[in-house]
Amino acid sequence: KLATDLGYAEADPTADIEGYDAGRKLAIMASIAFHSSVIFDDVYTEGISKITAKDIRYAHELGYEIKLLGLAKLTPEGIEVKVHPTMIPLQHPLAAVKDSFNAVFVHGDAVDDAMFYGRGAGALPTGSAVVGDIMDIARNMQYHCTGRIGCSCYQSLPVKKMSETRSSYYIRMKLEDRAGTLAALAGLFGSNNVSISMLLQKAKEGNTAEVVIVTYDVMEKQFMDSITVIKTMSMVKEISSIIRVHHA
Repeated sequence: KLATDLGYAEADPTADIEGYDAGRKLAIMASIAFHSSVIFDDVYTEGISKITAKDIRYAHELGYEIKLLGLAKLTPEGIEVKVHPTMIPLQHPLAAVKDSFNAVFVHGDAVDDAMFYGRGAGALPTGSAVVGDIMDIARNMQYHCTGRIGCSCYQSLPVKKMSETRSSYYIRMKLEDRAGTLAALAGLFGSNNVSISMLLQKAKEGNTAEVVIVTYDVMEKQFMDSITVIKTMSMVKEISSIIRVHHA
């Protein structure tokens, strides 16, 4: 509501909050970056509406900031394009992007890391972008052309399914506080090739304990298969939150 009142989000902020706006921008940038057509329907999108103040607090405790990121990656198997809340290390340049500022962070094989940073919303930044578009249209009309720079897509690369991508994961859950619970949980993860990087037991409420787990890098399908089974375990009272973790 505050972002809408300040003019940073639309009157209906769904496209911002649910990641649709970022997904559309990511499709355009991925097409430019990898010279292969990527459309919005190719992009996995997940918004920030399920993120809680508790998750933000735990993220800081673990050395992370939570940001809504659009991630595009070129792999030998195809293009990965996904938008979702992401935990990134506090020392990463994107962790410092706040308020109405946006940033595009690029890693190239020769240039290494580069970042473009500036305001992505507000009356004057938006007005500047609109006037720039109008000037481009007027120039095109003057010179009888439809744009000085056309689509650079000369390849037709596959877009990977979300289940085929890899990530680390933060899971916050409530477990029955009894002997053997954590061992059983770790064993189930292990049987699906999910390795645990960090495990913290947080506050207790009666016979229920809140546990936070961070995994090592794992295939999305293997992780989600584990979660499907974990949900059926009697000792698991609630899976409160799942957030992907990005270290690069």
